[in-house]
Amino acid sequence: MGPSTIIAALRGDFLRLRFRPDRTHIVEIIERPALWLDRQALDELISACRGVVAACLAGRQLDYGLFARDEAAWGRSVITLVRRVSDGKPIAFNAMPLLPVTRGGQASNVLHLGLVMVDPDERGGGLSWILYGLTCFALFVRGGLRPLWISSVTQVPAVVGMVAEMFDDVYPGQAGTVASFAHRHLAHQIMAGERDAFGVGDDAGFDPDAQLITNAYTGGSDNLKKSFAVAAKHRDARYNHFCATSLDYERGDDLLQIGRLDIGTARRFLARSVPRSAMPQLAAQGSMIGVQAVIAPLLQWLDAERPLGRLRPAR
Repeated sequence: MGPSTIIAALRGDFLRLRFRPDRTHIVEIIERPALWLDRQALDELISACRGVVAACLAGRQLDYGLFARDEAAWGRSVITLVRRVSDGKPIAFNAMPLLPVTRGGQASNVLHLGLVMVDPDERGGGLSWILYGLTCFALFVRGGLRPLWISSVTQVPAVVGMVAEMFDDVYPGQAGTVASFAHRHLAHQIMAGERDAFGVGDDAGFDPDAQLITNAYTGGSDNLKKSFAVAAKHRDARYNHFCATSLDYERGDDLLQIGRLDIGTARRFLARSVPRSAMPQLAAQGSMIGVQAVIAPLLQWLDAERPLGRLRPAR
């Protein structure tokens, strides 16, 4: 790799990681693939994710969000794809849309935890730390360790509990956390303009106090609707009770959880979720992302052709 290639990689606008966290899996994280992958590579990525969906839904497919006909979601999502080392078969993926919001008068994004699908034959294989935490951690490091707001829409008690335990300042579902202005402001913006990202139709209701979406499965996510009996339970019965008493599963309700990832969250993720065997690889990847986060702004500053708002206007 020549100097110009290295500089181009460090100045890249999009995150791409590929590594082996263990002997049996290959993980690839690709940010906003439709904006920079060539058509063949994008088609291969879409096909891989659709293969996982078919395995999970007995051959059926989804037609909202990532799999809508316009493919717009591929230009605003971060995709985490897991393959088997032995045959290269895709076995799991997570699609996290970056939802545009305004905070403090400035344009920003909320990272939506999005759609997670794992081939039924591979469940219980220790992939949750990769599919839920790894991408968030990578984006947090790349963002210079600045707090990152996240959102999640689900009716599954195991996911409600996972979000409450993994992130900070989560509402609803986290004991002791009450809804702040930030929670309500972000929830309002997400429900007003981003329902298509998680397959909730315009006819779905929303209770802003409880951050409860009623009749949520009418916007393309119909195949994901579950009964409480079928929905995966959390090991902590409090989350199961919370979902059972808060949600009408027959109607098809969801919770909209809003939370934050900060340095404390990242520390807990590394201490509790990441297997020790994966630490060396994760450290190497984290160092590279950190270098990119530091060097990329420096290179942008040295580029006299790039406007920097009040600091340096465009020529």
